[in-house]
Amino acid sequence: MTMNFFRGVMGGQPAGPQPTGAETIHKLCDRVASSTLLEDRRDAVRALKSLSKKYRLEVGTQAMDHLVHILQTDRSDSEILGYALDTLYNIICNDEEEEQDMAAAPPIPVSGKHKNVPVSDENAQKQEEDLGVLFTDKFLGDSENVTLLLTLLEEFDFHVRWPGVKLLTALLKNQCNQVQGVILVSPMGVSRLMDLLADSREVIRNDGLLLLQQLTKGNAAIQKIVAFENAFERLLDIITEEGSSDGGIVVEDCLLLLVNLLKNNSSNQNFFKEGSYIQRMKPWFEVGDDNSGWSAQKVTNLHLMLQLVRVMVSPVNSPGATSSCQKSMYQCGLLQQLCTILMATGVPADILTETINTVSEVIRGSQINQDYFASVNAPSNPPRPAIVVLLMSMVNERQPFVLRCAVLYCFQCFLYKNQKGQGEIVATLLPSTIDANSISAGQLLCGGLFSADSLSNWCAAVALAHALQDNLTQKEQLLRVQLATSLGKPPVSLLQQCTNILSQGSKVQTRVGLLMLLCTWISNCPIAVTHFLHNQENVPFLTGQISENLGEDERLVQGLCALLLGICIYYNDNSLENYTKEKLKQLIEKRIGKENFVEKLGFVTKHELYSRAAQKPQPVFPSPEQMLFDHEFTKLVKELEGVITKAVHKTSEEEKKEEEVKKTLEQHDSIVIQYKDLIRDQDTQIQELREQVSTLSLNSEQMQNQITQQQSQIQQHKDQYNILKLKLGKDSQGLSSSHGEGAHVNGLHSEELSQLREEVEELRRQHTLQHTQLSDKDSLINTLRCGAAAAAQTAEGGAGGSDNTELLGEVESLRSRVQAQCAEISQLQTERLELIRRAEAVSSAPASSSESSADTVTVSELESRLAAQTTEAERLKEECRGLREGHAGLEQQLASAQSTVAIEQTEKTKLQQEVQESKKEQDDLLMLLADQDQKILNLKQRLRDLGETIDEDEDEIDARDQFGEDDDDDDDEEEDEENND
Repeated sequence: MTMNFFRGVMGGQPAGPQPTGAETIHKLCDRVASSTLLEDRRDAVRALKSLSKKYRLEVGTQAMDHLVHILQTDRSDSEILGYALDTLYNIICNDEEEEQDMAAAPPIPVSGKHKNVPVSDENAQKQEEDLGVLFTDKFLGDSENVTLLLTLLEEFDFHVRWPGVKLLTALLKNQCNQVQGVILVSPMGVSRLMDLLADSREVIRNDGLLLLQQLTKGNAAIQKIVAFENAFERLLDIITEEGSSDGGIVVEDCLLLLVNLLKNNSSNQNFFKEGSYIQRMKPWFEVGDDNSGWSAQKVTNLHLMLQLVRVMVSPVNSPGATSSCQKSMYQCGLLQQLCTILMATGVPADILTETINTVSEVIRGSQINQDYFASVNAPSNPPRPAIVVLLMSMVNERQPFVLRCAVLYCFQCFLYKNQKGQGEIVATLLPSTIDANSISAGQLLCGGLFSADSLSNWCAAVALAHALQDNLTQKEQLLRVQLATSLGKPPVSLLQQCTNILSQGSKVQTRVGLLMLLCTWISNCPIAVTHFLHNQENVPFLTGQISENLGEDERLVQGLCALLLGICIYYNDNSLENYTKEKLKQLIEKRIGKENFVEKLGFVTKHELYSRAAQKPQPVFPSPEQMLFDHEFTKLVKELEGVITKAVHKTSEEEKKEEEVKKTLEQHDSIVIQYKDLIRDQDTQIQELREQVSTLSLNSEQMQNQITQQQSQIQQHKDQYNILKLKLGKDSQGLSSSHGEGAHVNGLHSEELSQLREEVEELRRQHTLQHTQLSDKDSLINTLRCGAAAAAQTAEGGAGGSDNTELLGEVESLRSRVQAQCAEISQLQTERLELIRRAEAVSSAPASSSESSADTVTVSELESRLAAQTTEAERLKEECRGLREGHAGLEQQLASAQSTVAIEQTEKTKLQQEVQESKKEQDDLLMLLADQDQKILNLKQRLRDLGETIDEDEDEIDARDQFGEDDDDDDDEEEDEENND
């Protein structure tokens, strides 16, 4: 029965009326839900797949739940899973792709609302998209369905993994944020998708790239996870395997994914740089000599590669990250490779334009990169700097508009925060550096400034304005430039020539460019203002332009004229009697009116193109006619509009008061600076004194260690002496007890006498050592005395006094210990003399006994020995006299050390007095500084009462300085208290 049904639906031609598509789909859904055999369910799902394109609405409405159930229950059969995933993809996807059936199925007759309904292509496409979103919402009604789909992607079977990847991609296209949220919270969700890049089957890997592109759109969290799943390494490997810029669509997909991961994601950008992946980008831009015949795919790939470089150094990134990437690009040779493309021949125009934009942002604000770019020469004969070649394209009206904009952007980036480059450009205009045999950047800019092409006028004016941006020196130098207008006429200055062209009534774009140049030139440069006002025709021209009632096109020119006149007032140093600040304001009030002037000034910021130019530095305009504002100029307008409005409304009395207040503030600021310098010097001196005290403390510790060693040596000597004394006492008793043992006693006495000599020698060596140690102590005492004298010359507070007291105490301790050692030495000498006397007594005993002896030979021997011993005793006496003299010398040195200590105590008293005087003087200075700060606050309050705006940053800095000084005072007081304790 089942097979008969499918033969009727799929292949057979039964009798009777054929069922409609909706009826057939309903029957198939019933079979999917009720069949117990896997083969029956598989055939039904396959039939639904074949109908899902043609009857998308019916299949999506009736079969989606059954298909999801199949994915949950029939996990063991990869074929039915593949059919179910393909069917879901067909009803959710909005792309018009060729149907890819795994098994062919006979067509079912069209009926119902799908039968030849004439619908326009646009309405049909909209209806298809609505269906896709509708079925996507239905599928995502249960978030577990996405989790189920992620689980199925782990299946290695091609018929399951590939349709699963396509289905998840379609879901992301229709409801990106919702699917991203589910994948983000799913365990190992992103990791499972990253495994697709490692699939050996290219079709799955390539569709995995498309899936990751959709997944990473606008979600920084997922972008970080993908990046830390080693995405950069894998993608760069794929790009290399596919042939880099010569590769196919796969390289394009990899580059798009890299752009998604890095754009506006500082964490991934830092990870990309730290992983040394910038170095791997260099081989992408290696082009040969023959650049003809580039394929469209190569152009697309190289364009994306350049875009990837720009993402890393975009001006919207943090300055630190951008600077680090710029440095890496220079070090690895990537900048050099880009400059090679820049100067190569045969490169397509759009690639050349994008390369210029890329080089612009790689060198923007990086001094080392800007210097390298200035050294690049074009391969011409003779060689010309790359800057000159690019400027030639910018002022050439036959070049494409986007290319000229790119060159202007490159020139602006070259001069951005590059005063050295600004000086080199301006120098090419000065009379002393002009070379008639070569074309310079300055000559090209002047040629463009005065050409008949309004776009060249505007570009040259803006480029020259960037050469003067925030550089007072070059603004003054440019005043020296003289131009030869025609034969027989004297040269005129560049400033005058600009105003002459302005007054001739040229195109709006030309006048706007010249006015922007003049405003940038004379702003914050009183000398340039004076030169401008010196021409008697300039001020009447400006007032005439502002006062007229012109059309919409001229409003911008009027606003810029008002801005230029306002700059002449605000930066006027009153050096010209006819055009002082007050007279210019009176002129505005009489001929224009202050309110009318402010209204015309507001035309600049209200222009529709002003806000567009203020968004980003790169000049991007849809057409040449809309190229009116420069990004840096919008910053200048924002800075000056408010101050000019206030300057115009101020009276002469208010200006005088403001000038007086400013002068007073400057005087007080100078006083405050002096006191700050004085306090800073005192802090330095205090630090030096603290270092000296640390050195003296270290020396004191060393001396303490030496004293400890000497005490241990003295104790050893005492012990040795006691042992020797006991031995000699025993020997004396033995000799006096028996005269009959003369020979034995004589031999024992001779042995003990040799020991005595050895001990005397040891004592002499110890005496020499102690004398040397005493000399070392004297040198240390001299060192301490020098340190105390140096400390007396400083303004150290309580802490220094406390340290000196401690050092003097240590000196006293050393003196007492030296005296004790001298006493011990005297005692040892006395005891040594006692030993000598005992030795003489011992030597006399055998002499008396020999007179009564009957043996003449024995007496003679004893007398000879006695004579030798007497000689030895005399020698020992002489040594004792030498030791006494040495002791006397030591006593003299000790007396000298005592006098040194007394002198140091006197110097300490003087030092304490000077410290107290210095502290009192510092307190007076701090009180004076506090009074000055209070006066400054009062003066600033007066300025606020007069309506003058006071920079809050300066107030905060002053407050911090005052707070820091109070903290220093508190610290000094705390240190004094601690030292007193």
